[in-house]
Order: sequence, then C-alpha cells, then structure tokens
Amino acid sequence: MTTPDEMSPVSRTALAVARVRAHESRRPDPLFVDPYAAGFAEAAGMPLTAPGGVRLSSLVAGLVVHITLRTRFYDDRLRAAGAEQVVLLAAGLDTRAYRLDWPSGTRLWELDLPPVLDFKQQVLDAAGAEPACERGVLPGDLLDPGWPRRLVAAGFDPQRPTAWLAEGLVVYLSAEQAAGLLTAVGSLSAPGSRLLMERGRDVSLTPYDPALAHVIELWQGGLGPDTDQWLNARGWQTRTTSLADCGADCGRPLPEGVGLDSGFIEAVRR
Repeated sequence: MTTPDEMSPVSRTALAVARVRAHESRRPDPLFVDPYAAGFAEAAGMPLTAPGGVRLSSLVAGLVVHITLRTRFYDDRLRAAGAEQVVLLAAGLDTRAYRLDWPSGTRLWELDLPPVLDFKQQVLDAAGAEPACERGVLPGDLLDPGWPRRLVAAGFDPQRPTAWLAEGLVVYLSAEQAAGLLTAVGSLSAPGSRLLMERGRDVSLTPYDPALAHVIELWQGGLGPDTDQWLNARGWQTRTTSLADCGADCGRPLPEGVGLDSGFIEAVRR
C-alpha cells in the first residue's frame, strides 16, 4: 500500500488541499462538494477538526480562501470550456473526473508522480468511486521532456481543442521549468484550447509564517507577476480574475486581512 510518506514534499501539499476541500464540502453553504476529500485526509492520518481555540494566521487563512475559491473557479471554467479533452497537470488528489458532470464523450487525463496517483487510487477504490468521464492516468514527471510524447501515445489528440488545468503547480517551479512546461503545453494546444492556472506573483514578498514555513520554502515562483504577459507573447490570449472578484462572483466576499494577493488566469490559444 502506498502511503503519503512515499510522496515528495511538494506532492504532500495535496493532502492539505484535500483537507481544505473536505472542510468546505461540510459547510451548509458549500461552493463545491468533494465527497472524496475527507477520505484522503483520513487515509493520511490528518485530523479534519482543528484543536479548539486555534486562531489561523492571516497567511494561513488567505491560503484556505485561495484554495476554496480557486476550486470553484476552475470547476466553473472547466465546465464552460466545452472541450472534449481535459488534462490535469500535476493532478494531485483532484477528483473532478468523479465529481463534475462531464458531457458524454469527454476524455480526461491525470498526470502526476506515481506515489500520488497510487495513493489516490487506493482511496477512490475503497470508496467505490466511479469516474463520470473517460479517465486516463499517466504516471510520470512533468519535468521529464518526454511527457508530451507519452500523453499522445495514450490517446491525446493535439489537433483537438483541450482544456488544461495547472492548479497549484507553477509556483513550485523555477522560471526555466515553468517556461519549459508551458511551452510544451502550447505545442500540444490546438486553436481554441484553454489553459487555467494561478496568476503569478513575487513569492519573495511572502511574509514569514512558521506554520507554513515547510510549504513556503518549496515555492520557487514560476514566471512571477509577468505570467500573463509571457503567455500573451506566445500564442495565448489571457484574462485574469482577482481573488476578490472571484469571491464576489461566488457570493463569498473576502474576509478582512486574508494575507494573500492572488488570482487566476484563463488563457485561450489563438
């Protein structure tokens, strides 16, 4: 049995994301419901209830809001994309293949490292989960330049429009690694394809928080604040949505002092 101890430090951050999604799913007014998120946290031995009296720092609270709103934003934009091909880059413990209503004929691929995908499959199998689309799993490293060839060999058609999701990924890459990954995505994207990802920012400005030091030290920043400009110069047309606007659209205004300036990019291949 694969355990979280076999995952890389970056991969283990998916467990904290699952925990946030589990908490949101249990609210009386959830922005989304992920019926499998709690199972991931429980399988990893992560309590779903925080110790009484614990006050979250502004940065931790900001990340919780960010994860919650981005989940809803990407849910909505993936459904609206209308693409018959969907690719989740560094899919982690994402369960959109199971919990979203996909049009008939949708093919979805999940790419991530083997220990993550193995752990996820164990939990999903134990829950008796059945995908709502044609789901393909492609174990491997996105820093390996051979992943596009392997994706095509698995049945992906680069001549058809695709919806790409890079959720919570690029911040863990260097500028060079991010450019290489996004260049590969562009080479596989037919006109009309869509790419969803976080808006870049300068991670060096992130305030120190001992509760998050183990995560912040993994952030490399990707392409930074110029991510949208980089994409616009390379065949994409981008639209950016701030976290505040996303919260307003969802009827979930941001609390005061959430401690994180973030947002989301939706890019369309020209």
